[in-house]
Amino acid sequence: MADAKVIPFDDDRSRSGAARRRSVLPGSGRGQAPAGPGAAPVSALRGSQAPVVGAQEAMPPEDAHEASGRAGWDRRIAGGLAFLRRRVTGDYEVDEFGYDKELTDQVLMSMLRPLADKYFRVEVKGIENIPSDGGALIVANHSGTLPLDGLMLQVAVHDNHPAERHLRLLAADLVFMLPVVNELARKAGHTLACAEDAERLLQRGEVVGVMPEGFKGIGKPFGERYKLQRFGRGGFVSTALRAGVPIVPCSIVGAEEIYPMIGNSKTLARVLGVPYFPITPTFPWLGPLGAVPLPTKWTIQFGEPIPTDGYPPEAAEDPMLMFNLTDQVREQIQHTLYKLLVQRRSVFF
Repeated sequence: MADAKVIPFDDDRSRSGAARRRSVLPGSGRGQAPAGPGAAPVSALRGSQAPVVGAQEAMPPEDAHEASGRAGWDRRIAGGLAFLRRRVTGDYEVDEFGYDKELTDQVLMSMLRPLADKYFRVEVKGIENIPSDGGALIVANHSGTLPLDGLMLQVAVHDNHPAERHLRLLAADLVFMLPVVNELARKAGHTLACAEDAERLLQRGEVVGVMPEGFKGIGKPFGERYKLQRFGRGGFVSTALRAGVPIVPCSIVGAEEIYPMIGNSKTLARVLGVPYFPITPTFPWLGPLGAVPLPTKWTIQFGEPIPTDGYPPEAAEDPMLMFNLTDQVREQIQHTLYKLLVQRRSVFF
């Protein structure tokens, strides 16, 4: 008993534990520690870290959805504040025509989109006929007493085209004479309906929209609905030929009934300096309430494009060619209007 030695078990355990810890260090090149009393397997050590790595995944679905919603609102608020800061400091771009892309995308389109999607429930067909890049001239019928069809056409192109293309509408000079409307029209990308501006936009690769009927179409009586008026002298065809871009016919059904025009006070029109003063079943009898459009169901269909790049440069000065192409576009729009009217179940549904 006198020769017996005391074995320091604590030292052995601490040394073996250190060896085991070294053996499981990542990148140590050692194997697993031999099993023994108090030895923790590698899988157990990894498992102890799993709740930390997967904490977000382990979150209840309702909490994860709430956190995602908060993050979405935070992004929207941050984006809105950044937008306001750029507006205040003037750190935004406007092109030579006054077009403000950021304001159009974030504000104007957001205001018009509920009107198109929820109120008029616009159905778009043939959007693939608008090219993904390069210039194109969209020619559409015009109606509705107030030019809401142009605005809905602009939303339809932007929201339904895979490339989210922007439509640059050619507007009458009256639009640019009205206060407030003038500024908003230019910010939205509209420009004066003249051949020079249209050609510059097309050569820059923009999608340009024109409604050749003008005030004759938008101000026609309800009894002549969906009957196309004269398309002018074919100036839009000449512009497309010079730019070498395709002409895309467009037919809009539903706009004719939003303000059924049953009369026109020419005296008031002359006093106010406007082309016509509409009288509808609700206006001016109901005052401002009568200016609310009826919630008709709209369909906008883009037809097969008519190419113009195969013609020689001097073709833009050929009156017979311009007449033939103008008549072709007009007939295609009129035929599509009749077809859509036959397919339509109801004005409102």
